[in-house]
Amino acid sequence: MQRMGMMIRLKPEKISEYKALHAAVWPGVLARISASNIRNYTIFLREPENILFGTWEYHGSDFEADMAAIAADPVTQDWWKLTDPCQVPLESRAPGEWWAMMEEVFHHD
Repeated sequence: MQRMGMMIRLKPEKISEYKALHAAVWPGVLARISASNIRNYTIFLREPENILFGTWEYHGSDFEADMAAIAADPVTQDWWKLTDPCQVPLESRAPGEWWAMMEEVFHHD
């Protein structure tokens, strides 16, 4: 199991829309996340900075293949057409990233 954390900004005028979308995430999106070995997925919002922090546990053995399956999923692609316009990627993200991945520096169970 691998824990992962990531950040992105949220457009202030899109906060209500983003919260509403995530109050009723489409079943197909949730099914694809689970099928790609992601568990305990949580997104937090920090206002007034409007920073989203996402964290999940990856329980699979081929992260790249599982992420490719999510990206290729038509339902997820339609979901991203709604959520992506709400977000502003961090300037410091790595090439090819939308959400900026973070380094885990501490964990305690």
